Amino acid sequence: MSDKPHGGTAPGDPGAGSGPHRAASAARTDVVWEVLRSALAEQGPADGENEILDIVDAGGGTGGAAVPLAQLGHRVTVVDPSPDSLAALERRAAEAGVRVRALQGETTDLAHLLPAAHAHLVLMHNVLEYVDDPAAALADVAALTRPGGAVSVLAANAVAGVMHRALSGHLADARRLIDAPEGRWGPGDPMPRRFTAGQLTDLAERAGLGGDDIRGVRVFADLLPGRVLDGEAHVGEQLLELEKAASVHPALAGIATQIHLLARRPL
Repeated sequence: MSDKPHGGTAPGDPGAGSGPHRAASAARTDVVWEVLRSALAEQGPADGENEILDIVDAGGGTGGAAVPLAQLGHRVTVVDPSPDSLAALERRAAEAGVRVRALQGETTDLAHLLPAAHAHLVLMHNVLEYVDDPAAALADVAALTRPGGAVSVLAANAVAGVMHRALSGHLADARRLIDAPEGRWGPGDPMPRRFTAGQLTDLAERAGLGGDDIRGVRVFADLLPGRVLDGEAHVGEQLLELEKAASVHPALAGIATQIHLLARRPL
């Protein structure tokens, strides 16, 4: 499990910055945060009052998602194999004035580290690409989720891998990737595994999770040249709105750099 290379910030995070480049950064993360906020609201009481929820970030690294969630008032636990990442997480949490529980371990250790059916929400972002057995890892996460709880999975999209290799001029790699069962273009590919939306849905079903909500993340944000964002101030906001609309578009979502799956453990 590894730290999130594109960890998001919560609404109102003082480190979020401003201007078109801030909005462009938000375009890479706000689609996920919008879904997470809705999932947390569903777990709360019907009267809309705030409730402290138990959240686990499996492979949460240095806390790019965990600390903002703790700032919302929830009990957050990060499980990660890297002691250096966990130390950085604790520093980040202290600087933010929140507490985040840090546990060292892999997804295979979850059953020993935390009680079954413990969490209202479990995050598994940028993890399935690296584990030895994605099906087993997702099953371990599902067992940690309480009935009615949600699992958030963020993973590299194999279709986007094809596009990005082709657009960078590596046409042979792109052609190989189309048929590659693990979504890799060759032995030199730094990404161990990529997924299609169908593969993620199948993994969730095999883990006993249902009610799948799938969105594309970073449909355009990774394709735009930097000079676009150096233009008028409103470009970043326009990109953010474009990303939100494209994330649920039946065709455009399929070419996003990442796939976000929100699945639920049945009651």
